[in-house]
Amino acid sequence: MPESAMSPQDALVAVMVACSASDQDVRTAELVAITRMVNHMPIFATYDPDRIQRVSRTVFDLFEEEDGLDALFGLIRDGLPERLNETAYAMACDAAAADGRLRDVELRMLEEV
Repeated sequence: MPESAMSPQDALVAVMVACSASDQDVRTAELVAITRMVNHMPIFATYDPDRIQRVSRTVFDLFEEEDGLDALFGLIRDGLPERLNETAYAMACDAAAADGRLRDVELRMLEEV
């Protein structure tokens, strides 16, 4: 996926993945929660679930870069209409909390979102 273009759905997935991966350990319960939301929420009705892996790779690659978090948030801001900001936050909370525990680094990431 080119780093320059995210659909609104890609941006939602990126926010969820970023919050889940912020503690450097994406747990199975978090992946299941993300997949479940993509499979069942109306905003993802026409979204190709295979894109989750590509969006995730972009998030992980950006996490490895010095200013990657800023770049990631720039991509998300560019792809996400303002009307979906609260939706993105709620979905990120659901994904991060899916394993039953929010770590400090996940909470800090949610503050950034």
